[in-house]
Amino acid sequence: MKFKDKVVLITGAASGIGLATAKKFIEAGAVVAACDVNEDKLDEAKKSFGLKYKTYKMDVTEVDSVKAVVDEIVKELGRIDVLVNDAGAVKDKGLLENSDEDFDFTVDVNLKGTYNVTKAVMKYMVNQNAGNVVNVSSIVGVYGSVKQSAYSSAKAGVNILAKVWAKEFARYGIRVNSIAPGYVRTPLIANLSKEKIDEIKSRTALGRLAEPLEIANVILFLASDEASYITGQIIGVDGGMVM
Repeated sequence: MKFKDKVVLITGAASGIGLATAKKFIEAGAVVAACDVNEDKLDEAKKSFGLKYKTYKMDVTEVDSVKAVVDEIVKELGRIDVLVNDAGAVKDKGLLENSDEDFDFTVDVNLKGTYNVTKAVMKYMVNQNAGNVVNVSSIVGVYGSVKQSAYSSAKAGVNILAKVWAKEFARYGIRVNSIAPGYVRTPLIANLSKEKIDEIKSRTALGRLAEPLEIANVILFLASDEASYITGQIIGVDGGMVM
């Protein structure tokens, strides 16, 4: 899988799955437009990746900021060939404990953020008559999860958006897919107890959490020419948690 001179925009690129994905694309020859709300982590990652890791501060919930950053990326790098929507956030609470603010925040980052960035990027992909979008969803967006009303519903929306956009933009040579990881060893699960982690492992056929690189490998494949006939799909990457 080669991406020589391709421009890949990744949100949430400063840590976890986004950072691992940036590494894989750079190794494959791409230039990565690494977007994240955390500038310090972006700067730290840039020390390892060098000139092919271009950093941009982006809050995916702020529409005007998203548009401005996407325009800046195209002005500097010439185009956007691949978009990876990885920015995410989670606040796990039961329905009766969940505040309206927590619900809105989770939906704004995961669902509306994906919408905001894709809308800003898609106009350029349409003009190019080519492009590739990979949404990073979650297995809970397919099957739901206790105490994750906001996160599950937001990720379900991300999955449906992939299907809608795949139908809408196929005529422009643009493919859109969604991946649904299980539990991955990233900062998003940092607050889970050992007991919860052990319980998750017991429900997973492979008996362990995923590593970010394992998710990045699937993203890279879906964005590659090797996956040229795959669009509008939700690809589970959950170690056999759900079969």
